[in-house]
Amino acid sequence: MNAPAAIGHFQGLEHHFGLRVYFEDTDLTGIVYHANYLRYMERARSDMLAAAGIDQRSVFEAGEGAYAVRDIALRYRTPARLSDDLVVVSRLTELRGASVRIQQRVMRGETIVAQAEVEAAFVSPTGRPRRQPQEWVAKFEPLPWKGN
Repeated sequence: MNAPAAIGHFQGLEHHFGLRVYFEDTDLTGIVYHANYLRYMERARSDMLAAAGIDQRSVFEAGEGAYAVRDIALRYRTPARLSDDLVVVSRLTELRGASVRIQQRVMRGETIVAQAEVEAAFVSPTGRPRRQPQEWVAKFEPLPWKGN
């Protein structure tokens, strides 16, 4: 099975994933509900993997495992609102045998709306940490990231 087509794209060291804030994303005041930033960032990370040629679904369906967020530090800077056009900018900062570390920023133009440092660990179907597939590591290595 081939990796799904990515929606976003790499610009130099960073992957850019655009989105629009819809009514369903907001609370009664028209401000993005705080948990939705985690959803936006998750979508952007998944899209970054697809843009790198990584097929998460086939590895999961083969029973090898999947990424799980091990640690996240999230800082909200300013609210996003209904109809805002946002870009989630993601950058791989560390590649290890069983995990990756990714910095992410949710941007509205030049303004940082929220930012996070995310560590995703590769885990077996039983939830135990394990080395990520070598073919994934091979696809990450040529990407323009801090470790290169």
